[in-house]
Amino acid sequence: MKYSVSVYSFLKAIEDGRLTPLSCIGKAKELGFDAIEFVDFVFARDEDPREYAARLAEEAARVGIAISNYAVGADFLNGSEGDLEAEVRRLQGQVDIAKILGCETLRHDVTGGGTPYRWQGYDSVLERLADGCRAVTEYAAACGICTMTENHGYFSQDSLRVEKLINTVAHDNFGWLVDMGNFLCAGEEPGAAVGRAARYAFYVHAKDFVVKPGQGPDPGTGFFLSRTGDFLKGTIVGQGNVPVVQCLRALKRENYDGYIAIEFEGMEDCIQGVSIGLANLKKYVTYVS
Repeated sequence: MKYSVSVYSFLKAIEDGRLTPLSCIGKAKELGFDAIEFVDFVFARDEDPREYAARLAEEAARVGIAISNYAVGADFLNGSEGDLEAEVRRLQGQVDIAKILGCETLRHDVTGGGTPYRWQGYDSVLERLADGCRAVTEYAAACGICTMTENHGYFSQDSLRVEKLINTVAHDNFGWLVDMGNFLCAGEEPGAAVGRAARYAFYVHAKDFVVKPGQGPDPGTGFFLSRTGDFLKGTIVGQGNVPVVQCLRALKRENYDGYIAIEFEGMEDCIQGVSIGLANLKKYVTYVS
């Protein structure tokens, strides 16, 4: 396994001025990661994204760390004012940025939902979502970049839904960013879900949540509701309710040996949380080896 960290994990330190997206690269190296993952929303708004991507790539090369992935938002139902072709073109531009970053994968959303009609569910928009994914991945394949979607955003979060999408796209260049924690947001048990998802994995997020049953009172600050009404709170990998070892074992069964990236979104100090999470993750990987 190779270990990466999403720059999103350092968001609190970026917001309070301790780090910048650029200095996160050195921090990731210092903490012992093999790579760092970037997300589109941390790019400098006053700078051309291509030029900023080149600066990030140059800094990563100087520090001696890989950029493992580029994660971007997308919505093939509502993005680009509902124009599917325009949204595809926009995502193709993000593929170009991934190439500048020097990473081999790009993760994009498919939609957050919000279908035009109340009777429309996942199956009724599946073909449109698949068309968008297929057009992007065909372009990316020519650039030497694999694309993938993530179980993310409630609407396209359940393992059965994402599996159906991948099988509908039916392209060798398109796969799954398997986020072992996010399944809880759709009320799904992570061990079983990763067992289903592992064969499609191009990349993995290690994420943990504390879970409180929905029949109890609101636990307070830091918790949010899952789609099924349970309360979730982000925490350090290994300190919550996600069965990380079980998830790793499912990935090993499918011979996954790519990046596992920590995506921390807890209330703890982010740098400490990422450091402890990495130590736990390395220990767990050794345990299932």
